[in-house]
Amino acid sequence: MSLRDFQKHNGSSKLHEELPSGFEQLIAPGLTRRRFLSGFGSVIGAAALGSFMGMAPLQRVHGNTRSSLLGFTQVPASTADTFVVPQGYSARALVSWGDPLFADAPEFDASGMQDSAAQSLQFDDNTDGMSLFPVDDDRALLAVNNEFVNIRNFYPHEGDAITSDDVLKSQYAHGVSIFEIRRGEDGFWSVDKTSQFNRRIHMRTPIEFSGPAAGHPLLRTSDDPAGGVVLGTLGNCANGKTPWGTYLTCEENFQDYFATSTEVQFDATQQRYGLKQRDVGGDWYRHDERFDMAKHPHEPNRFGWVVEVNPYDPQDTPRKLTALGRLAHENAAIVVAEDGRVVVYMGDDARGEHIYRFVSEGRFNPNDPAANRGLLDSGKLSVARFEAAPGDLQGRGHWIELEHGSHGLTPENGFADQAEILINLRVAASIAGGTTMDRPEWIVVHPHNNSVFCTLTNNRNRGVLENQPVDAANPRAENHYGHIVRWTPTQGDHLAEHFDWDLFLIAGNPAVHPGTAYAGSAAINEDNMFNSPDGMAFDADGRLWIQTDGDYSNKGDFAGMGNNQMLCADPITGEVRRFATGPVGCEVTGVTFAPDYRTMFVGVQHPGADGTVSHFPAGGDSKPRSTIMMIQRDDGGVIGAA
Repeated sequence: MSLRDFQKHNGSSKLHEELPSGFEQLIAPGLTRRRFLSGFGSVIGAAALGSFMGMAPLQRVHGNTRSSLLGFTQVPASTADTFVVPQGYSARALVSWGDPLFADAPEFDASGMQDSAAQSLQFDDNTDGMSLFPVDDDRALLAVNNEFVNIRNFYPHEGDAITSDDVLKSQYAHGVSIFEIRRGEDGFWSVDKTSQFNRRIHMRTPIEFSGPAAGHPLLRTSDDPAGGVVLGTLGNCANGKTPWGTYLTCEENFQDYFATSTEVQFDATQQRYGLKQRDVGGDWYRHDERFDMAKHPHEPNRFGWVVEVNPYDPQDTPRKLTALGRLAHENAAIVVAEDGRVVVYMGDDARGEHIYRFVSEGRFNPNDPAANRGLLDSGKLSVARFEAAPGDLQGRGHWIELEHGSHGLTPENGFADQAEILINLRVAASIAGGTTMDRPEWIVVHPHNNSVFCTLTNNRNRGVLENQPVDAANPRAENHYGHIVRWTPTQGDHLAEHFDWDLFLIAGNPAVHPGTAYAGSAAINEDNMFNSPDGMAFDADGRLWIQTDGDYSNKGDFAGMGNNQMLCADPITGEVRRFATGPVGCEVTGVTFAPDYRTMFVGVQHPGADGTVSHFPAGGDSKPRSTIMMIQRDDGGVIGAA
């Protein structure tokens, strides 16, 4: 998630209504306050409890059971300008914004005076989702998203006098960094600046459109009358890794880059995608005409896609996968169904948006990686509908196919063909009846039991706007703490139309709001509390790693939570422990592992944001820099294990 998107995070100082007495105890898996407040003050009835306890397909969670999966001592909340890991662990920086990725690249210049040519050869700003691709036991490739730039730190003039080369420098700092790392004798890794694999994919890199919308009139511009090739990828938030060894980078807040000095009347679809007269301050439209919506109204349609890249081939042309739809993509969680078809789960990170599933038409061939490159170009896209008995907080759900001619997706409702559904997917999902969610972010699939988890980071509009009412899957009005929803497809089949769901975890602050719905679920206490769960990953043993991008003011509703952090949860027992804390003003985002799970790579994004003061990672009076951290156990063991 981008810093611009949460903008001081929707915190409310309003006192919240307390639950009726006698309703405080955890009675159902994952939920502290079984009788949760709805936006209208109603409470859950006893009949709903029986329904919830009868939900057999999901594993029972008991928030007070100690986990055998979690083998580290929890770290306390922190407001220090450093990266804290548990006792018995060590953390080092692997690479920071501005570090050279090539042998001929200059070193980082803290003055900000370096030009665009220098930035094109350096590691870029605001690291986010990433995946590791092994080469051999001691060599690997890291593919890393670089989501946006911190304008205040990026330019010496702090954005007050942006030039054409400043815009080019910023465009080079967006996209994906691919580089080789090598393991040293001490087990830690370093960047190999001489590797043939090192590559930058940025806003001047040609990228092909593939799939059903390629060449559609809504993707055509004067620079690309065929609608087949676009320059660049931006807003690259989270990621995915395919079974055939390619990297999926997901375009999120593309709307932030478009603007115009000409008066423009935005239609309902453009407004739904967040397009406005002004950008977020980058001034790209003044120096790169294609970002001026008055001159190139179709250019925004060319962003908001999942992009596939082959990290093992530096000559590979990336592809924007239009079959996966256009939205503010957070990540792409991939699993192969029993019959070989590929399933991709995706969230649209905006308030009141939806969760999606794509099922490929073709089948995965493990013996021919090249034959799989078209699997994500043809298939069925669906939106999730979460349903529950009145007053309950778990239930059944189903997938609604977003196919032209069905569920209201007709010419009469503005969809001339399937491509228009994909290009304007948000509108299509609403017409079809998808459930509006509290900002769906990362989605991950359990490695052993096919359950799926999605972070819902927050939503200040829940229960406030008419189109975002409080419901079972999003049970709190003005949800500024967030929660995690979990579902299991019928009979464990990811192709199934239906699924069972519950709320695995509800974040909150039991110190500030004891005895209320805003205290959080049973696993949450004053020692491990947090807000705004965002990034997630499973390791091979089934530990669920949770990263936060929330309010770090440490005041009011967020008192005692400190800086953003990384936690680890046991999906079976429900126990949650804080594993790491980040420096001042940062988001902790992006996680991947070495193949032996003895090194964890974690991203620290935008330290020193929102006017906070950070000098991470170098300390002293240095400029704050987005950084990838390496974490290892001092005894060389598996991260997180006993």
